[in-house]
Amino acid sequence: MLVLVQPIPESSPATPSRRANDVDEALVRVAGGDREAFAVVYDALAARVFGLVLRVLVDRSQAEEVTQEVFVDMWRKAQSFDPARGSAIGWSLALAHSKAVDRVRSSQAQRDRDERIGIRDAAAPFDVVSETVDVKVEGDRVRAALATLTEAHREAIVLAYYGGLTQTEIADRLGAPLGTVKTRLRDGMIRLRAALGVS
Repeated sequence: MLVLVQPIPESSPATPSRRANDVDEALVRVAGGDREAFAVVYDALAARVFGLVLRVLVDRSQAEEVTQEVFVDMWRKAQSFDPARGSAIGWSLALAHSKAVDRVRSSQAQRDRDERIGIRDAAAPFDVVSETVDVKVEGDRVRAALATLTEAHREAIVLAYYGGLTQTEIADRLGAPLGTVKTRLRDGMIRLRAALGVS
């Protein structure tokens, strides 16, 4: 018995052109908010979009981020797709390429900024000897100013600023009421500023 095999027509779902038309139609429906159509678009284009983005960026994690951004943009901008001007595949790949190139430029600009800041910071002169002398001189001034305070004021300030104790801890350490400690610190700092010539 002779069996005749019919040729597959161009409009068959098995042909690439038919699949491309299905994606085009799905993307047009996405413009109307059709989530199922978006799933069709994603399934059909995700691998190609990711592949293109990965070739541009090389870094897989960045490529994944950018691919996600591309599909978010496709959802938002689907109404700008016009099947009369090109295919959904071409439109999505152009969008993907543009996003990937933007990421490369942004990364390069960030590296350039970091490098300029690094050079600026590295070039800043720092005189260790001068800095050490300044700290010593300032320390001597503070010690001399502290010596002009009463014992009660000096003790409260030293415990707070050199000992790192809270006002409550100072009150406990000295066996004094909290209000008294607060007053000693306030009055002591006023006198210390005056002794240092700080207004």
